Amino acid sequence: MAEEKTGEAVQAGERDYPQEFPQEQIERPGFESELNPKPMFEAPAYLGSAKLEDRVAIITGGDSGIGRAVAVLFAREGADIVIAYLCEDSDAEETCRLVEAEGRQCHALAGDVAEPSFCEQVVSEALERFGHIDILVNNAAFQQHNKSLDEIDVAQLDRTLKTNIHGYFNMAKAALPHLPEGGSIIMTGSVTAIDGSPELIDYSITKGGIHTFTRSLSIQLLPKGIRVNCVAPGPVWTPLNAADKETKDIRTFGTKTPMKRAAQPEELAPAYVFLAAPSCSSYITGEILPVIGGYG
Repeated sequence: MAEEKTGEAVQAGERDYPQEFPQEQIERPGFESELNPKPMFEAPAYLGSAKLEDRVAIITGGDSGIGRAVAVLFAREGADIVIAYLCEDSDAEETCRLVEAEGRQCHALAGDVAEPSFCEQVVSEALERFGHIDILVNNAAFQQHNKSLDEIDVAQLDRTLKTNIHGYFNMAKAALPHLPEGGSIIMTGSVTAIDGSPELIDYSITKGGIHTFTRSLSIQLLPKGIRVNCVAPGPVWTPLNAADKETKDIRTFGTKTPMKRAAQPEELAPAYVFLAAPSCSSYITGEILPVIGGYG
């Protein structure tokens, strides 16, 4: 019988995950290679079973963090990958190397999903290279902590809205004409859209919008046989968070969750596989799947 360990992080996976992070704040947009410890995305215990064989997935924010972990597991399940990222070239190159190590192809494009023309380029190059698109993962995000509403200026609000709302809308609009029956769109939402966050007000607003976008688009696309779902993570150890939080807050990042630790990207990625694969979730659409480390 398992013993209760008061104050210690809950370890319920195939391997143990960090509870604290000896990390200093990094500059935006943040490189995965700068993190200490490195995010755990490999999921060595996860065995592929051709759930996404010969499918093509576009993943925004696919260079690092959750996006990288999703790219690796999608490839392990047989998918070819197109990643869109802002400017982190070395991280994107590493993600492509990891996808190719799984025996699949990867194509990376740098640009801003807030620009409709870039989103159209991503879709165009995906079609040119692979001939079809089956899955869109809207995952790119911008966040910035602020202690009061007065600290959020128009420029920050605009950046948050354009990345997190316009970016998701632009990519969905560009990809939709090419998604087949059985296709899937997966959004990355957030626990902040469920519980709110006093220091991430503008970010929480956009994540709430993403949850509503998921539900609304799922209804519209249901007759086409295209499923739309959302994964809502809690705290996850990624460059996005290390580039945003102050150094004094990074060490204990995620310890306020019931599991007393942040998630690692490999703990999120299987949820995306589940929602992408028709063999797993053909009767699931319009759902918001929280992966937040428990309740209480």
